[in-house]
Amino acid sequence: MFLPSMRLDGKNAIVTGAGRGIGRAIAIGYAEAGANVALLSRTESDLQEVASHIERLGKKAIVLPTDVTNRKEVQKSVAAAKEVMGTLDILVNNAGMNIRTKALEVTDEEWERIMQTNLKSAFMCSQEAGHIMKEQNHGKIITIASVAGQIALRTGVVYAATKAALIQMTKVLAFEWGQYGINVNAIGPWYFRTPLTKALLEDEHYVRDILAVTPLKRIGELPELVGPAVFLASEGANYISGQTIFVDGGMTIHGF
Repeated sequence: MFLPSMRLDGKNAIVTGAGRGIGRAIAIGYAEAGANVALLSRTESDLQEVASHIERLGKKAIVLPTDVTNRKEVQKSVAAAKEVMGTLDILVNNAGMNIRTKALEVTDEEWERIMQTNLKSAFMCSQEAGHIMKEQNHGKIITIASVAGQIALRTGVVYAATKAALIQMTKVLAFEWGQYGINVNAIGPWYFRTPLTKALLEDEHYVRDILAVTPLKRIGELPELVGPAVFLASEGANYISGQTIFVDGGMTIHGF
């Protein structure tokens, strides 16, 4: 038999930023693939809605309201997820934000907020999960990066800096933790339909500019992002580590 399992039956996952958008989609997608999921974000009401959806699928959902920029809260939530589920097989670092301020106008407060939310949180969650995965001698860490970490966009310099750092962090953690059976990879999305992009994607001129540099000539749909996230967490990706898969309709290969 050559086809490895793409199922996640019996696996236990943590997903940050799980209340909305990409994180919500991945959390539910993991449950559909058979995993139990611990849900982390600041807004408990959003997490409860996702948990109800997961429980209707017959899987366990753990609601853990967490400020992922706070070390003590991250430690507490990761420990709680491990205690309830027994193992920690998968971590998805999805929590993130963007402020599209021009570089000359970025404030110190904006810099700190984006760095803390996008970069520091992903490292702290990876570090806390890494301790557990090292003891288990297995684990999958998947970080949601962005095409902005690979190519230059018009605005969002701080966001781009964090996403480039996440791509490099993925490589270094994969190098350092491979000996413990931990696979570390990233996904770099382009534009997908989420609550955060709704207003932007209602602007036909903005969408025209997006599609002009997207070979597939359309906006991504969330199931097309969940597929790679499930794959990277599955047995099918056991020999993949340190990589960033760009799920971008071909945007990062665009040329003139």
